[in-house]
Amino acid sequence: MTGNTAGGLPLFHQTVRDDWIDYNGHLSEAYYVLVFGFATDALMDAAGLDAAYRGRTGCSLYTVEAHVRYLHEVARGSELTVRTTVLGVDDRKLRLLHEMFTGVPSGPVVATEELFALHVDQAAGGAAPLPDASREYFAGLLAPAPPWAGNGIRAVRPRR
Repeated sequence: MTGNTAGGLPLFHQTVRDDWIDYNGHLSEAYYVLVFGFATDALMDAAGLDAAYRGRTGCSLYTVEAHVRYLHEVARGSELTVRTTVLGVDDRKLRLLHEMFTGVPSGPVVATEELFALHVDQAAGGAAPLPDASREYFAGLLAPAPPWAGNGIRAVRPRR
């Protein structure tokens, strides 16, 4: 379910389903990633890398690295909005991030996902150049990275 756009990017909207709730009464961690995956699919569709493209060419974006931050609990029935930002693109690679909000994207961010993806030719079994139109679409959406992007998990120091 895509809807309004912000800065040319599709905003993805999804309602939290009852079967997505975990034993603590909140959105289970796997479903944050599922919703982010739907947002990636919406971005691919907007960039011309949709099902018809995949069927015609045998090429698609493959996520090769992801970093998720779970920032706030999400309740049953919450209306989620995902805002996507393109941080970088070249001939074969795409770096993007998703920010998840409950309701409209003006309140606190409840989760984030940063992705590194490759455009892959499935028949050749390796990375392939993005179509010019898709690469130009992504390049037109480039935005600066927020301060938290590019950071990994920080080590916890043992108490002494």
